[in-house]
Amino acid sequence: MAATMLKRNLWRIAGIVALALGAIGAVLPLLPTTPFVLLAAFCFARGEPAWHAWLLRHKVFGPLIAEWEARGAVPRRAKWMATIMMAASFGISALLIRNNAVWYAGISMGLVLIWLWRRPE
Repeated sequence: MAATMLKRNLWRIAGIVALALGAIGAVLPLLPTTPFVLLAAFCFARGEPAWHAWLLRHKVFGPLIAEWEARGAVPRRAKWMATIMMAASFGISALLIRNNAVWYAGISMGLVLIWLWRRPE
């Protein structure tokens, strides 16, 4: 019983952290929003079903989460927004930061975009 409660609390905490990072990502260009909201939904489904249901009812994120959970699908608009934001982030970083780390970040972004565009819509 105690182990089950500990697990649920850990899932809740992970969900809260993921949702907070997603909210921060809505403001900061280098931090993505959607993956953190999806992660929060995943965590809440295991730790706090009521919060998972709240996310599914959310006007903006609900349909995205439902499609992801049902088919692993990402809407075309979200794919384009991610592409534009990553390109802008990489471009700004490349101009402002003279370090090889920018290129590693660019390669990582490119790999994420390849994966993203291969997802169903």
